[in-house]
Amino acid sequence: MVPARTLILLAAALLAACSRDTGPSAAALAARAKARAAFEASEQAWRTQRLADLTRPDGWTSLVGLHWLDPGTHRVGSGADNGIRLALGPAHLGVFTVRAGKVHFVADTEVSIDGVPARGGELRSDADPGGASVIGFDDGKGQALVIARGGRLALRVKHADAPTRLHFTGLTYWPGGPQWRLPARFIPHPPGKTLPVVNIIGTTENIPNPGVLEFTRNGNRYRLEALDEGEGTLLVVFADRTSGHGSYGAGRFLDVPRPDAQGRVLLDFNRAYNPPCAFTLFSTCPLPPPENRLNLRVEAGEKAYRKPVERPVPVSPAA
Repeated sequence: MVPARTLILLAAALLAACSRDTGPSAAALAARAKARAAFEASEQAWRTQRLADLTRPDGWTSLVGLHWLDPGTHRVGSGADNGIRLALGPAHLGVFTVRAGKVHFVADTEVSIDGVPARGGELRSDADPGGASVIGFDDGKGQALVIARGGRLALRVKHADAPTRLHFTGLTYWPGGPQWRLPARFIPHPPGKTLPVVNIIGTTENIPNPGVLEFTRNGNRYRLEALDEGEGTLLVVFADRTSGHGSYGAGRFLDVPRPDAQGRVLLDFNRAYNPPCAFTLFSTCPLPPPENRLNLRVEAGEKAYRKPVERPVPVSPAA
């Protein structure tokens, strides 16, 4: 008969062996740690570049004006005698004349057009295949360009000294993690399909809509319509259950790589980012179409931007 003490020791040894067999090995733990470190380094690099792009001298935080250019003549500058007053810039920038959908400019101060000193000329809008003509002023700190939105033309103005840039408060993020990098299937639409998308200024644009992205999260299937704005990637404009509850209320953007030959694509929600209108009043952001309103809390990517608190200007007591 085997003594009870021996049986106890055997049982303890078996339990220890089972624990060793079922737990991850040292090599597996090291591999996990290495993968996590690589993920975090990649995310930090992306966030650093995102911040640099957003706050560069001509980035989205430098916007200081959006002025509609109706047919006719418009004198533009920061002086009180202009029909269109700039928040920053020379007292008299110049005269913009709109006829038959074309914009002609005559400068009243030293400017450049597309980096070359100039006195004026016909300006391209951002709808032109060559992109918008860029008027530089204030020794390059200011820029003005014509954009086309909803059948109208407008003058978009940027300045490196924009308060929204100089007093930028930084970006904050949801916890996210590798679990928010989700494989998706691209289902193409018939060629030439467009999707009507309303933007924040109330106009609607029909944007090329090449297909839908289908993915699964927690056993539930979701679909997102993809837009093609002529860039190297697809754009998803979406809202979710965090929109207005920690995330920007008007939705977020996600750049998505084009699918491979099998229609496979990766949705990395850690890189969901706020549209320009989260930072400035002078942008024309598209809003999430009804098809892209997810019944899901996407706790990854950028949180809502916290604008700087406006402090009251102290008033000196009367003498």
